Amino acid sequence: MGKVAMVTGAGSGIGKASALALAQAGYALVLAGRRQAALQAVASEIEAAGGTALAVATDVADPASVEKLFAAC
Repeated sequence: MGKVAMVTGAGSGIGKASALALAQAGYALVLAGRRQAALQAVASEIEAAGGTALAVATDVADPASVEKLFAAC
C-alpha cells in the first residue's frame, strides 16, 4: 500500500498548500473541509498532476460529519 494523508482545511490556505506538497511527495490525499467546490478544485489540481485525491465535505466540529469522512475512506 502507498502513502496516504488526510488534510483538513484542504480547500484553501495552509491546508491546500499542505495537500499539494504531500501530493507532490507521492502521497494519495483525502481532502476534508467545509466547502465541497473548493475541495474538488484542489483534488482536480492534484489529479491533473498525476496524483490521487478524494474530496469529502466535512465539518470537524460535527461528530456525525467526521464519521462520514472516515466512512468515505
